[in-house]
Amino acid sequence: MLTQPRKNAAQTVSPLYRRWLIAGALLTSVLVAGSSVAGGVKPGDSFPDLAGFKLEGKLPEVTKGKVVLVDFWASWCEPCKQSFPVMEELHKRYAERGLVIIAVNVDENRPDMEAFLKKNTATFVVLRDPNQKLVEKTGIATMPSSFLIDREGKVRFTHTGFRGAETKKKYEEEIESLVK
Repeated sequence: MLTQPRKNAAQTVSPLYRRWLIAGALLTSVLVAGSSVAGGVKPGDSFPDLAGFKLEGKLPEVTKGKVVLVDFWASWCEPCKQSFPVMEELHKRYAERGLVIIAVNVDENRPDMEAFLKKNTATFVVLRDPNQKLVEKTGIATMPSSFLIDREGKVRFTHTGFRGAETKKKYEEEIESLVK
């Protein structure tokens, strides 16, 4: 009797699901190694120039000499829904002291991002990375993930995930140390 050759697991998994399996493995390595973003950009590195990534939206006019928080988020991400009001609060509290917040959306479909923004106020800069090139360059493995960049353009702190008041307190402490 002839039988069909069995497909291995990698052949039966959709490309999107495979990408998330890989991201899960990367996240596990991040959690084991500490609280830095997996691969890509690390504390001490210069953050990539956003102008080189064909991001949708208007880049902020000035980031040189500013403290910049780049936050990667998605409309389907539950922790992102919790972090957005905190980002808005940080923006209102620290913008006059030199903080610029840039929220980079990673949704595949622009309408998903737009629907999220209708429900969640954002007076800070929101961009979209439709080709996932910045996500790839920075090594983003989980949502939300963020980079806090000093006035010289060096990454000083990274965050993966959002754990409510604990993460908010860390952001405040780190921002305070950089806006002095």
